[in-house]
Formats: sequence, C-alpha cells, structure tokens
Amino acid sequence: MNKRTADREIVINRTFDAPRDIVFQAFTDPAHVDHWYGPRGFTTKTSDMDVRPGGAWNYVMRHEQYGVFNNRIRYHVVDRPSRLEYTHDSGVDGDPAAFEVTVTFEEISGKTHVTMRSIFPTTAELERVKGFGAVEGGKQTLERLAEWLAARTA
Repeated sequence: MNKRTADREIVINRTFDAPRDIVFQAFTDPAHVDHWYGPRGFTTKTSDMDVRPGGAWNYVMRHEQYGVFNNRIRYHVVDRPSRLEYTHDSGVDGDPAAFEVTVTFEEISGKTHVTMRSIFPTTAELERVKGFGAVEGGKQTLERLAEWLAARTA
C-alpha cells in the first residue's frame, strides 16, 4: 500500500485456479467478461471494449432493485498478461467520482493471484463507495470470476 494513497484505497486480492493468460483474457474479452463481472444480483452488458492504451470499455450494470449504472473504463496501461491500469467512471467526462485502478496478475505454480487496487480521489469518496458496499461487491465480483473459471475448466 502506498502511504500517499492508503487513506483512499480499496485493495482486493484473490488467487484463481487457472493460468494467468486465461484469467487475463477473462478480464479483457467481451465474450467472457459479461458472464461474471459485477457483484451478485447484477448483470453486465458490454456495448464496446477496446483493451489497449487509450482504448475504453463501455458497459451497463443492471440490478433489479438498484437500477441501471453506466460505466466506462479508460485504459492507460495494458501489459498482457500481467497488468492493467485504468480510470473507472460513469461514462461522463469530468466525473468527480472517477477513480484509478491497477490490476496485477501474478502466476504462481499454475494459479493466478490477482490484486485489484482502486484509488479514489478523496477519502470522502472512498467512504461513500464503502457505504454502498463496494468492498463486498469487489469480493463478490472476483468470487463470480472464480466460479465462472471453474465451470469452464470442469
């Protein structure tokens, strides 16, 4: 954890029983990501995905109770298959709630350890997203990925 940003970070980790190339592809291929991305109860629908520096992923998350949420990820670093760095926002330029994310993919004995580090613009924004369950939602998202990967290799 970086001391300058520690009071504005959420860090979520999980080890997957799958090779790094497959886990990285699950994060970066629209044919896969819509099947698992998002907390339980949400569906994800990609409108377009261009995974390269300067590219973007535009998608909508839906929940029966909570509604519809537009999302955009703007990629800054794409280092296949080890690292993604991007800005996550609502699809609106200048979104004050936009945050920075780094995802690392570390291969360990045929498994893949993923670390997602999200840095929010302020501690108040961090507390706001924690208040609606962002930490648990992140854990559920990676749990859904683990289930999806297991089903594909079973």
